[in-house]
Amino acid sequence: MKHRIVVLGAGYAGAFAAGTLARRLSPADTEITVVNAVPDFVERMRLHQLAIGQDLAFRKLADVFAGTGVRLRLARVTGVDPERRTVAVTSEDGDGELAYDTLLYALGSSVAHHDVPGVAEYAFDVTGRCSALRLRERLAGLGEGGTVLVVGEGLTGIETATEFAESRPDLSVALAARGELGAWLSPKARRHLRQAFDRLGITVHEHTGIEAVEPTRAIAADGTSIPADVTVWSAGFAVHPISAASGLEVAETGQIVVDRTMRSVSHPDVYAAGDCAYAIGENGRPLPMSCASAGFTNMQATAAIIARLTGSEVPTTGLKYHGNHISLGRRDAIFQMVDGDVRSKSWYLGGRTAARLKSGVLKGAGWGIAHPTFGMPKRKRRLATGPDRAGVRVAA
Repeated sequence: MKHRIVVLGAGYAGAFAAGTLARRLSPADTEITVVNAVPDFVERMRLHQLAIGQDLAFRKLADVFAGTGVRLRLARVTGVDPERRTVAVTSEDGDGELAYDTLLYALGSSVAHHDVPGVAEYAFDVTGRCSALRLRERLAGLGEGGTVLVVGEGLTGIETATEFAESRPDLSVALAARGELGAWLSPKARRHLRQAFDRLGITVHEHTGIEAVEPTRAIAADGTSIPADVTVWSAGFAVHPISAASGLEVAETGQIVVDRTMRSVSHPDVYAAGDCAYAIGENGRPLPMSCASAGFTNMQATAAIIARLTGSEVPTTGLKYHGNHISLGRRDAIFQMVDGDVRSKSWYLGGRTAARLKSGVLKGAGWGIAHPTFGMPKRKRRLATGPDRAGVRVAA
């Protein structure tokens, strides 16, 4: 019987991981299935562009995995039973169940409402394709002078506010930040960011926590009312409660607690990658939910899975950040280098050069998704016979 590997989610972490597994493991021994709720690969890093009206080309996952040997199951995951090694799914064809021998959980994250009144009812977000398209429709209906408030001073909030202001100068765009705008950046990079906001006419409300969202305004913690025909919520991410409900050990965030190899500390047949993994970086702190973390964790998880199934020594891949790359519209950006403790170094790259670099990163990620196996090699690794020393069941 072939060893059944099931990958949940075909975002940046899941799609790359499935391709790597297909490239490295022999199809004579393994059966790889990817489960995803939608038929397209969604470039989450570009959803703010989609929301403001830019046309993006979406790749069909069926085309992405064609000829790779990876099976695609279009369905929504509704539950995981790690004791029975099964995944419950639902699709247009009804409910079903998938059995696995090794599970890679990469379902990602969605917007975190933080229980703020009105966010679920009135706010928009750019964490998924459907939500970005909903926002796109709302923004298209705003006339000159319409007000847009972006809540959150993280990378998503900054990129969203600047993209909107550049693409729609007829709108009045503002950003609400709990602290100081760009506080984590080096002084020069912070000055560059503020100049970009001034150039684009974005109003910044610093030290302003939003405690309620209404149809045409947001209410700050001090009671101040901020006009907003559209409120875009980008104040953090949250993982789906499926992982916690499954019985897997999770952190307070709901993320799956994993060891250095991205293996669940409670269930050795389960690995996690991307936003849903509670992984400790080389600086001793949990990796943030980000595209970069998706890259680190999926490389480590796939390396560990391949090594254990083939009886090899498990390698460790780097879990260290080198910098933050922030788009400021299409013609400006900031690349901020950081040290081992993720503190900003004095050096940064800004302007059109940084924007071209960011564009190259996005194009590179897109190419990688379109070619998930990077060319199928002639030789692939066969699985070891019998159980390995770590207790993972492998094909006989």
